[in-house]
Amino acid sequence: MEVITIESKAFKDLLEKVNTIAKFVVNYQPDEVNEEETWVDGYEVCTFLKISERTLQRLRTNGLISYSIISGKTYYTIAEVKRMLNERLVKSNQEALNNLIDSHKTYVEQRRNTRTN
Repeated sequence: MEVITIESKAFKDLLEKVNTIAKFVVNYQPDEVNEEETWVDGYEVCTFLKISERTLQRLRTNGLISYSIISGKTYYTIAEVKRMLNERLVKSNQEALNNLIDSHKTYVEQRRNTRTN
């Protein structure tokens, strides 16, 4: 193991810069968020479209909806959910989609506020 030593002042300056970067990352809010590119998880999709997890699984298996799996959790873009509704792959309505989008925005905002406090 190699030990590196630096002066106390240099360490404090480095720590201050790291903290500044961390604050920027936590507080970063893009100027324009493209709603179509927002990712929502399968639970949210099922809850707000009032479909079962099995229905969503069937759509994935049949290649009717694109998705990504991250750490065992399945995510879908709002654009894919809209396409699924427009093609009548599931029986739901535009109001359910709007509720999904609004709920997700609220969830993201709550998470952002929790991280900054």
